[in-house]
Amino acid sequence: MGHRNWIMVADSAYPLQTSPGIQMIETGSGHLEVLDQVCMELGQVEHVSGIFYLDSELSYLGEDQATGIGSIRDALLKRLSEHPSQHLPHATLMEKLGEAGESFKVLILKTDLTLPYTSVFIELDCGYWGPEKEQTLRAMMP
Repeated sequence: MGHRNWIMVADSAYPLQTSPGIQMIETGSGHLEVLDQVCMELGQVEHVSGIFYLDSELSYLGEDQATGIGSIRDALLKRLSEHPSQHLPHATLMEKLGEAGESFKVLILKTDLTLPYTSVFIELDCGYWGPEKEQTLRAMMP
């Protein structure tokens, strides 16, 4: 995969989407294990890096609404602490993913987790050419 592709580590209730570029794989594995594997593989390549997104709703869920949400939230935040990440509303992330799937490949790795708003969205960016370099180049151009 390359720049502008997306990878998503999704919970078990994530729906099958119809955008032509979206491919879903039922992993049958744990959510954190799949995320760890994706992060490890991204760390071993130079051509892409990941921009990570979590649903902003995750921050507001309590144990009374979803038993176990606190520990999974803490585990996700710990794993993503070393990566650029943002929290956006779920609807916004779904829109971004759908739009990306119209022109680019999106890989959804569906896990066995049964807690809401725990999906991790990863937008792949160019690993060797960042926004600062692009801005410098554009400033040099007439």
